[in-house]
Amino acid sequence: MRLDDATTLRPATIAVAAGRGERAPGDPINPPLSLSTVSVGGGAEPPGYARDGTPTWAALEEAVGGLEGGTACAFASGIAAIAAVLDEVPVGGTVVAPRDAYSGLRSLLAKLEDQGRLGVRWVDIADTGDVVAALDGADLLWIESPTNPLLAVAEIPALCEAAAARGALAAVDSTFASPLRQQPLAAGADVVVHSATKLIAGHSDALLGITVAAAGSPLATRLVTHRTRHGAVPGSLEAFLALRGLRTLPVRLDRAEANAGELARRLAAHPAVVRTRYPGLPDDPGHARAAAHLDGPGTIVSIELADAAAADALCARVGVCVHATSLGGVETTLERRARQHGEEHLPPALVRISVGCEDVEDLWADLDAALAGP
Repeated sequence: MRLDDATTLRPATIAVAAGRGERAPGDPINPPLSLSTVSVGGGAEPPGYARDGTPTWAALEEAVGGLEGGTACAFASGIAAIAAVLDEVPVGGTVVAPRDAYSGLRSLLAKLEDQGRLGVRWVDIADTGDVVAALDGADLLWIESPTNPLLAVAEIPALCEAAAARGALAAVDSTFASPLRQQPLAAGADVVVHSATKLIAGHSDALLGITVAAAGSPLATRLVTHRTRHGAVPGSLEAFLALRGLRTLPVRLDRAEANAGELARRLAAHPAVVRTRYPGLPDDPGHARAAAHLDGPGTIVSIELADAAAADALCARVGVCVHATSLGGVETTLERRARQHGEEHLPPALVRISVGCEDVEDLWADLDAALAGP
């Protein structure tokens, strides 16, 4: 079985095996960390410069591209990857985007709209009819699924088909699903975006973004060109850490997802919790669609308490869980999202919990005690 033929391998194997080189005798088993910014000239090609690419980036891109079934391009951050995709919209063009979405996307779109660079039509991404109705004359459909932090699940195949029929690009932010739970390119998307800072790197120690477009496509080439021209390049150490994190994504994701499911079930029955949002719960609005389009419900659980004060108290009282922003690390983190980055549109008492790999009973004891009060 050939390691360079991803079609013959299952995703967990690709995550571990891809991007390791030829495996010639004497080669290091891990691709080395390349810290040189220049290469020696004198061959058929001109001397290389690290802004155009490094062996460390290439290894990470090969692995993520193999998982997604396309050509990956690593960026300095998730928002840098988002900006590269938004640059595909012509001046004066229109973006259809979710009302519930990553705050960085929302703020960047708002700034670009204020500048007259583009127009935005905000939609409920889980309402397929609402999205399709907004697509006429649009240049880009931005899909986030599951959404951050309300965990709405989009009907990606139908939305991508509708966008294609109207000549609009379809981009999918698949950060919450990771490459192991969702394959947007196979569902018709033109490009997939990941904040690799989150589940891919998985250890809260590397800032990175990744795009993946169809292999050999003009869009894949343009995204690489954008990265080079705008200088949104990742550090080699960050790429090295993200690739190391990707190797354990299959086991980390399985463990954290199992923990999330158990916590969601218990939180849904807790008297202090007003609402629990998790696509793995049978009564969740996105449950049926998640079962149809995702290979797992993910590691994020959002709960709503009685009021903002109760939510803040929960975050302050936890001891095993960490009161912190961001998500996707091995540690469980939580925060009241309405306090972050001008997200006043969210329920004020909503707490987003990024479930990690600790023992679930320790996590539950911590949350239960924090919910009970001092």
